[in-house]
Amino acid sequence: MTTTLHTPLARYAARLHAGAGDRHHVASPLGAWLLLALAAPAATGADRDELEDVLGVSAPAAAELAGALVDRPHPLVPSATAVWQQAGHDTARLAEWRATLPRTTATGPLPDQPGLDAWAREHTLGLIDRFPLTRSPDVLLALASALATRISWADPFDLAPAGQLGRASAWAGRLDRVLRTPARGHRAWIAATGPAGDVAVHAAPAVERDGAGLLVVSVAADPSTPAADVLAAAYEVAATAVDEAAPAGRRSLFALPLGDGPAWTVREKRVHTRAPDGREERHTAVLPCWSARDEHDLTAPALGFPAVVRTLGGLLGEPAPRLEARQAAMARYGRYGFEAAAVTAAFALASLAPEGVARTAELRFGHPYAVVAVATDRDGGPWHGVPVFSAWVAEPEEPAATDLADPPEEF
Repeated sequence: MTTTLHTPLARYAARLHAGAGDRHHVASPLGAWLLLALAAPAATGADRDELEDVLGVSAPAAAELAGALVDRPHPLVPSATAVWQQAGHDTARLAEWRATLPRTTATGPLPDQPGLDAWAREHTLGLIDRFPLTRSPDVLLALASALATRISWADPFDLAPAGQLGRASAWAGRLDRVLRTPARGHRAWIAATGPAGDVAVHAAPAVERDGAGLLVVSVAADPSTPAADVLAAAYEVAATAVDEAAPAGRRSLFALPLGDGPAWTVREKRVHTRAPDGREERHTAVLPCWSARDEHDLTAPALGFPAVVRTLGGLLGEPAPRLEARQAAMARYGRYGFEAAAVTAAFALASLAPEGVARTAELRFGHPYAVVAVATDRDGGPWHGVPVFSAWVAEPEEPAATDLADPPEEF
């Protein structure tokens, strides 16, 4: 599963991160990819071709991959998906597609905004407080995914002076303390990659649960390397980092020059070692704590959601639905653990009414007029429609002082 999904997900990640460029940010390409994969089987013609290009696999394969992830959630990565429709907008074609969704995907009437916010909190361990989109009467259909994790490192970091980041690091002068790999448990190496050349790699494992774990891989390249290339290299390295065997591209320290490199310093000294050839390799790493909170607009055609909303509009009988798509994401990396969450959401909204002419009347009650107060009862009781008070207004007054003050608490 990991090998099958990794390549298409890396391609999609490049598209998503491109929108943020080199600014500090966090995202979940998987969270967005899952929604595209769930919708793809309903697409036909050009929209299906477009979605399959974005997904990197065929629509049936994408749906199968997404279904396996959603229906068998990882013990350390709670996940959820949902498809909701506005009351009165269910159709036979929509129901047919909905029947193909993973069994754990929530379906039903579109919740109100507090309900959407509560769903986001519930499925992100409380890390994301609000749904990334705002509900309106125009929303016909909503898709959502949520991913979250909160783990402890199997072996916590040690602390070190920030100066250990190196003289070339601007962060060394801004920070007091940074993280340093413990004596055991973490892995670090230098890897050769296609996108970014040689990079420094650090991998911190989480405490496992039911035999499942999480490995957080950090990758640093030459500072002049574009962010997109370093992110691509990180996905490349992560593809094999989960294996205990030597990861692909690992460089021998004896093949590198002594001294400072783009993100490391190689030193040599005489030691007692039991290495077969008498040449032992050791790696340590220092890196800062960090956190990020971000939102990403997902409406660019390259991200696939315009094709999804056109597809869903066809299921709804809506010829030209409008799109809102957004992801809220956060992450925090510290001495003792890591936590992250993302909620991805897409709305298919009713198309705009045809262009015409509008007239607006500003009504002016500037001469005597009548007033009638009528009771209402939503259950149709005997008071419904009964005029209770009536008046003829012929002597207007200035607003009272109480009308000019802030409203009483009961209002």
